[in-house]
Amino acid sequence: MNISTVGSSSELVSEFILLGFPCSREIQVILFVLFSVIYVLTLMGNGSIICAVCWNQHLHTPMYILLGNFAFLEIWYVTSTVPNTLVNFLSETKVISFTGCFLQLYFFFSMGSTECFFLSAMALDRYIAICHPLHYAIIMTGQRCFNIVIFCWVCGFLWYLVPVILISQLPFCGPNVIDHFVCDSGPLLTLSCAPAPLSKLTSYTLSSLIILLSFLFILISYGFVLFAVLQLPSASSRHKAFSTCGSHLTVVLLFYGTIVVMHVSPGSSHSTLMPKIMTLFYAMVTPLFNPLIYSLRNKEMKNALWKLLEKLKISVKVFPQQLQE
Repeated sequence: MNISTVGSSSELVSEFILLGFPCSREIQVILFVLFSVIYVLTLMGNGSIICAVCWNQHLHTPMYILLGNFAFLEIWYVTSTVPNTLVNFLSETKVISFTGCFLQLYFFFSMGSTECFFLSAMALDRYIAICHPLHYAIIMTGQRCFNIVIFCWVCGFLWYLVPVILISQLPFCGPNVIDHFVCDSGPLLTLSCAPAPLSKLTSYTLSSLIILLSFLFILISYGFVLFAVLQLPSASSRHKAFSTCGSHLTVVLLFYGTIVVMHVSPGSSHSTLMPKIMTLFYAMVTPLFNPLIYSLRNKEMKNALWKLLEKLKISVKVFPQQLQE
């Protein structure tokens, strides 16, 4: 593998090298196939949820509109890192340009921040639906749901903008090797050839705030939801509420379990492999399993996906007949 570093302190780095997963060529090819399969399955699973929400009138409710946006987000979340990782598996140089690296950093962290906002919005929606069912239609109107969606997207993409700008302005004189498969703020700050206390503080503070505040908000919301569910007189109502909220909580725990360790505890000692594994988990594994979790534990979504599959089967049968005519 041809890896070059910039040795002169007067020459600024114009590109970085993402080491990824250093291993033999055969293992790299196996990882390429594995990551490709995961990527395609993620696109198909989340794409199916988007199609089901768009095409099924019964799912045009705030809960499923938020879920559809969440699935759309997951597609772009994996797309911000996986295609470049796949290219690097087959590349000898594993080079990413300076601009490309910081664009990946911005979109990767922006998607992660947006995910925190959407998970909080979904928790708020379930809180209102279960704790204030009689006022749900009045509170969660179509316009308010639209405003929440816009708020999540805009705030998510603005949240980490300042740290990215600050880090991009740092001098990088070399070496230019990042021991990761994505451009992450931690390794980039380490590679800077000048002290950057403001950049480190801003990056750590904003990462910690979005993670901890959103997680705390979700836990409080579901604390109220759990209390309200236990008060329901009907066992079937309790089961339906637990089923709907259980899927959301599973996704929350999968996502936050790894990012808290990665971004809220920077002082803890990680091996060089551990950050990669944890990043893989919340950036690839979680988006892969989210459609399964939501569809298997949600009867309405399951029915909508079956109807979507039936429509696709009919379309496949009709299309050859139209070509023959």
